[in-house]
Amino acid sequence: MATQEFSASPALARGLKKSHMSPRTLFSSIMTAIALVCAVLALLPLFAVLIYVLVQGVARLGPDLFTQLPPPPLVKGGGFGNAFFGTLLTVGIASAISIPFGVLAAIFLSEFARDTKLAEAIDFLTNVLSGVPSIVIGVFAYSIVVLRTGTFSAVAGGVALSVLMLPTIVRTAAESIEAVPRDYRQAAIGLGATRLQTTLRVVLPAAIPAIVTGVMLAIARAAGETAPLIFTSLFNQYWSRGVWEPTASLAVLVFNFAIVPYKNQQQLAWSGALVLVFLVLITSILARWATRRR
Repeated sequence: MATQEFSASPALARGLKKSHMSPRTLFSSIMTAIALVCAVLALLPLFAVLIYVLVQGVARLGPDLFTQLPPPPLVKGGGFGNAFFGTLLTVGIASAISIPFGVLAAIFLSEFARDTKLAEAIDFLTNVLSGVPSIVIGVFAYSIVVLRTGTFSAVAGGVALSVLMLPTIVRTAAESIEAVPRDYRQAAIGLGATRLQTTLRVVLPAAIPAIVTGVMLAIARAAGETAPLIFTSLFNQYWSRGVWEPTASLAVLVFNFAIVPYKNQQQLAWSGALVLVFLVLITSILARWATRRR
């Protein structure tokens, strides 16, 4: 009996070795290696951009960058405090417009019109809107706000960015609300809550972390848009005194100063690009944190 077990052990080892070197296992290993290489190659442009922007823009970082105005050509120093404030102002106006409309639309689609023809039509139109080029949305905002008010303004820029943010907020909020378990709704209705009370007091609070994630992603996209702001808020070399006048933004400042032949303004453009990257990074971190809280 011991002799049979001893003689079977080498045969079993050869079978296992043969199975590890089978064509299927070899093909799986090769495809895994190819997928890994492709993933690394896909990340290389991202890291290259981040490193290059960091190297070019870190030299001008400092308090003066956020408190001073852009300098004239051939003048050293300066900053982009007005553009940084203008970016926050414009994105804030866009968020104030798009977040309430987007969340309310998502509530309607997920709770009151689910599996209806109307919901399918709105979902299709939302997907179409998300694919519209940003420059087209800028022309649209120019025609309905700038031409009617007679001036470029932060409000016009906020309207353009809100249209860009709206599809992202609607889709992520709708998916978040639909992901809330039905048991929550049934328990609330069983306790005597109406459908509206169930939605506002049970379903919506449970979906808020995921909704915040979608809002952060929409804000990150809006903060880096340039084309809509060229048609709406334009630019301003000075501090804006109100929301109904041309307003500077970091994205437009980077666009304007990156193509001039003056070294100081080019350095400001690189620093502005670095600040924009940090803003996107911060919003992405907040989105991940909200998702983990969920």
